Amino acid sequence: MTSDAGNQITALDPLADCQEIARLLATCEFSWDIERALEFALFRTYALPSISGLLDRTGEFARRPRKRYDDTELILSEILENGFDSERGRLALARMNDMHGRFRIANEDMLYVLSTFVFEPIRWIDRFGRRPMTEHEKSAWFQYHRELGRRMGISDIPSDRDGLEAVNRDVEATRFRYADSNQAVGAVTRDLLLSFYMPRWLFGIGRPAAHAFMDAPLLQAMGFSMPPEWLRRFMMMAMGLRRAVLRRLPPRRQPRRLTEIRRPTYPEGHRVEELGTFRCGPP
Repeated sequence: MTSDAGNQITALDPLADCQEIARLLATCEFSWDIERALEFALFRTYALPSISGLLDRTGEFARRPRKRYDDTELILSEILENGFDSERGRLALARMNDMHGRFRIANEDMLYVLSTFVFEPIRWIDRFGRRPMTEHEKSAWFQYHRELGRRMGISDIPSDRDGLEAVNRDVEATRFRYADSNQAVGAVTRDLLLSFYMPRWLFGIGRPAAHAFMDAPLLQAMGFSMPPEWLRRFMMMAMGLRRAVLRRLPPRRQPRRLTEIRRPTYPEGHRVEELGTFRCGPP
């Protein structure tokens, strides 16, 4: 069953209209899947000690993990949902660049993080989505993030998707390695994500279930225990069942915007200029 968003995407150009296609993919066509994929993409970035070490030293994850998560999701969603050149999009990009600019972050690390934003949703949707992403959609998703990376000041972004995927796979093959900071930041993030779905007393079941979605190199780099094979098979069967059900349900008609979801960190709603961390406290 073709969705309204899918028909709109087909009629758009993946280069000139990449912002609109990315918005339709993230808010209508694959809303839940893209959000989950980007959550698991976080763990892949933590598998680089240079990234996890910086995050661990700031202490933000230990003190305020939910706010750190919400700020990251909101900043990225403000840009995606409103557009690069909208007032809210410009404010969100400025906030992100200000935070990154206070630290010495290697370009190769920023480029790898950008690559996970591109490829983890594509891979997740190909495995678990109602349908795979089309080449048209993958091209637009890449072009959107290439422009996002340019506006973040990331250099040496490959001009094509294959080039960026080669960077992604090379980093994971050569730089994934265990560090205590990987485990510290990863464990806090994993338990935060589990808290969205279950009480803490069920985390003993939830942690192996979350690990079932991670490959062996990632688990080793994070210092997470390998889940039993039966559990991995069960989780994959459950996701396959979900996909079969979704194919029989009518497509989403109303967009699901992450910027409109009520959050405990911002009970009265958020202001873009107050998201994230500041040198001397928020304005």
